[in-house]
Amino acid sequence: MNRGRNPLYQSSMSEIHIAGRRIGPGQPAYIIGEAGVNHNGRIDLAVSLVDTAKRVGVDAVKFQVFTAENLVVSDAPTAGYQAAQGHCDQRQMLQELELTRDEFKYLFKYCRDVGIEFLATPFSIDDLEFLLELGVRAIKLASPDLVNVPLVERAIQSRLTVIASTGACRMDEIDAAVDLFADRGALSRLVLLHCISAYPTQLTQANLRVIGELRGRYSLPIGFSDHTAEWITGALAVAAGAAVLEKHFTLDCTMPGPDHPFSLEESQLAQYVAAARETEGALGRGRREVLECEQDVREVSRGSVVSAVQIPAGTRITPSMLTVKRPGCGIEPARIKELVGLTAQADIPADAILAWDLFQPTTVPAEEHAAVS
Repeated sequence: MNRGRNPLYQSSMSEIHIAGRRIGPGQPAYIIGEAGVNHNGRIDLAVSLVDTAKRVGVDAVKFQVFTAENLVVSDAPTAGYQAAQGHCDQRQMLQELELTRDEFKYLFKYCRDVGIEFLATPFSIDDLEFLLELGVRAIKLASPDLVNVPLVERAIQSRLTVIASTGACRMDEIDAAVDLFADRGALSRLVLLHCISAYPTQLTQANLRVIGELRGRYSLPIGFSDHTAEWITGALAVAAGAAVLEKHFTLDCTMPGPDHPFSLEESQLAQYVAAARETEGALGRGRREVLECEQDVREVSRGSVVSAVQIPAGTRITPSMLTVKRPGCGIEPARIKELVGLTAQADIPADAILAWDLFQPTTVPAEEHAAVS
């Protein structure tokens, strides 16, 4: 599908909603605290992660729903960063990180009770069906599943907002996934996340300009799934146009487990959120206007038309009688020529800020107009 010609991609970017929270142009970034598997398979740690996310002020906390036996074959290898921590069997590693369906039901209710949105990534259609039964209001698809057409199609059929990561994906693979949404009239429910599938991602690998590339290509809200170990990257992504941020966090980055080393602890996550929000404020509304905070400096640093000499009443004003000095509380310098040819109605001392009521109009000969101009 040619995105440059297909009318499905020509409409202006629309807002997307999750539980009434608007996501898109002009809105604060929707920040997802990615608890992921940093609970280490323990419900008490999962609850503590929810509490941390709530304290820090993220919009949602996200977990990963899977059954290891259904996700990977036996003896599947792990990624290099996982193997470096001693995890050599992927299925065994994931089995140690599973939560039960009942535990997820408890977490869903707990999130609702404390007032934070529960999100989760399903890794199979069965996992997705469970989340739909649970009552989630949005679905997150992991980067590897952007090419899992059956799962993507079922996510589209759910009619929920879908947030899809794009890590380690070629552009044609992203195109194909977006086409699935476009062909089914579901683009208004899709958010793409720029993502680098390296754990951790180095700051110089973040490639945040891709956010603008994806936004221009698809006219969709674009976010950043952040796998760096830094707290500043959320602010940088917001400056690059991110509408959504997703960041791994942990109770303790020294805990055993594959994702803890590149996750932020509570104080760092708080910095991450604060920096992103401050950046939103710094970016402003994108319109050049004189702000209230500028008014004082505007007045005292700009100039006004001032009498360069003493001007007796009845004198016709000439250019040599006028100059420009601070402050800017009188006639603007841009209108200085309009004073030439007027007549002083009263004596005007030298170095006086001039006002229009000091003068009366006078017909100025054409040759004087020419001399002034």
